[in-house]
Amino acid sequence: MNILDKIVANKKREVARAKNRTSYIKLEESEQFHRGCYSFKSFLLDASRTGIIAEFKRKSPSKGIINDKISVKEVTNGYAAAGASALSVLTDRDFFMGRKADLTAARAANNIPILRKDFMIDEYQVIEAKSLGADIILLIAAILTPAEIQTLASLAKSLGLNVLLEVHNLEELERSINPNLDAIGVNNRNLADFTVSVQTSYDLAPHIPSDFLKISESAISNPQTIKELKLAGFNGFLIGENFMKEENPGAAMMDFVKVL
Repeated sequence: MNILDKIVANKKREVARAKNRTSYIKLEESEQFHRGCYSFKSFLLDASRTGIIAEFKRKSPSKGIINDKISVKEVTNGYAAAGASALSVLTDRDFFMGRKADLTAARAANNIPILRKDFMIDEYQVIEAKSLGADIILLIAAILTPAEIQTLASLAKSLGLNVLLEVHNLEELERSINPNLDAIGVNNRNLADFTVSVQTSYDLAPHIPSDFLKISESAISNPQTIKELKLAGFNGFLIGENFMKEENPGAAMMDFVKVL
C-alpha cells in the first residue's frame, strides 16, 4: 500500500466520522454556503495578477513539517498582497496538518478564490467545501473513477463551485475529462512515491483541450519555470512548499514575483 492508498483509506474513515458529527442540513445552514463563489477563470486570466495559486501547507508526507509557526491569515494575506490569483488551503489533518478552520480563516481574511486542497472522495466533502467558504474543489483522477469525477463535478457546479481536475499522466487525463470541469491541473509530483518533475507538465500540455484552464502544480521553484510554462500554454501555477519553507511566505512570494 503506497502513501496515496493510505491517505484514501484514512479519508474514508474521516468522512464517515464527519457525517455522524455534522448533517448535510447543518452544512447547508452555514453562512458561507449561500455566498456566490469567485470565478476561478476571471482571477486566473486577470492580467494584473500573477497566475500563481499560492498554497498554505504546514506539512507533507514527503517533507515532514514545512512550516507550522505562522498563521493562515498572515500567510494568505501576504500571498494576496503579492498578487496571487487564488489561494490553496490544505484541509487534510492527518497527513498535512491541515484544518477545516484554516479555510474558514482564509476566507474571512481574503477576497480572492480559495481552493479546498484535500482528497475528495464523497459528495459530503463537496457540500462541506461550500459551507467552509471554498470557491474551488480539487478532484484527483488517481483516486476517482470517471463516474465519480462526473458525479462530484456535477454536484460542485450545481453549487456554483469551480472544479479543478488533477492528473498525473495521459491515461488519467483521457479517461477523466468532462464538461463540468473548469481547469486541468498537471501534478508534477508522483503521489505514489512523491518524486517530482516539471517535465510532466510539458508532456501533457498538448493533450489538454483548449476548453479548460491549464494549471501546473508542484516542482516550481524558479520564476523562469513559470515563463517557460506560460509559453507551453499554462495559465496557472500552484506553488506551496517553495514559499512555505521560508520564515515569511508572503514576502518570499513577493520576491519571486518581482523576478517575473
